[in-house]
Parts: sequence; structure tokens; C-alpha cells
Amino acid sequence: MAEPVQDPTPVNDVLTRNIDALAAKRRDADRRASLEDRIAAVISAFAGSLAFVWVHLGILIIWVAINLGLVPAVPRFDPEFIILATAASVEAIFLSTFILISQNRAAQLADRRSELDVQISLLTEHEVTRILTLVSNIAARLEVEGAHAPDLGELKKDIAPEAVMEVIVERETEKR
Repeated sequence: MAEPVQDPTPVNDVLTRNIDALAAKRRDADRRASLEDRIAAVISAFAGSLAFVWVHLGILIIWVAINLGLVPAVPRFDPEFIILATAASVEAIFLSTFILISQNRAAQLADRRSELDVQISLLTEHEVTRILTLVSNIAARLEVEGAHAPDLGELKKDIAPEAVMEVIVERETEKR
């Protein structure tokens, strides 16, 4: 008779703790962000929204309608659309600057996360190497088949990350 299927737990306690710790770090980073970074983030978020598009579309339609004389109750103030072009250019300069500021901050956060990933990967590789060495020694002691496989010796060696980086750089240089 088959055992009843249990509902899988979506996340375990360790994963929940890790998620909470990373979320707390993110909140802390947001709190420590400079006023300029926070302003740039808000402006960039708005500039990247549909609300921004609709507001600008509305302004543009009204501006053009007034200055083409389609709204007789309002006098034309920019019949050559020079003010509109100037305003759009200045706005583009400021928006691109705010977006670059936000992208720089996002890149810094991505670099930190990448560094964390590398550190965790290095730690994991070290731990797996140690476990493999222990299991291999146990298997050899118990005379388990395959305990002396030739590739185990290679797998039990620690990897020096700087050596790996040197090989990567060397290979990239060879390709050029």
C-alpha cells in the first residue's frame, strides 16, 4: 500500500532564515541610501512607468492642440514649438542622469550579491571537497567498490580561486 503523499513544505527553517536575513540587509541598504540616491530611485521608477507615459502624452496633446490653435479659448504661447523642444531636451538630460544614478546603485548592489555568491560557492566547494575526502576514506576502509577510482584523487583537491581566475584570463587573452 502506498504511503499518503504529504504536502511539501514550501520552505524550510534555514531557507526562511536566509530569506529574512537578505530582506533585512536590503531594507538596511535602502535606509542607508543617500537622499540623492532615494530621489533618483523614485524619479527613475516613475519615469519607467506607464503613468509617466500617460502624463506626458496628455501634456503633449494639450500643448500641441493649444499651439496649433485648436483650443480657441487659450492663446497660443509656443507656435513654433521651440519651448516644447527645449523643455523635452532638458527633461531628457535630467531623466537620463537620474536613471544612470539608479543604475549605478543597482550595479553596486549586484556586485555585492555577486561577491556573496562567489564566497558561498567557494565555501560550498571547500565543504564538498572535505565531505568527499571523508566519504572516500570511509569507502576505502569498508572496501567499497570504486573507493579507489582514479578521478577521486583529483576531486579531493582544493581549488585555488586565484589559479582559476589566472587560467580564465589566460584563455581570454589567447582568444584575442
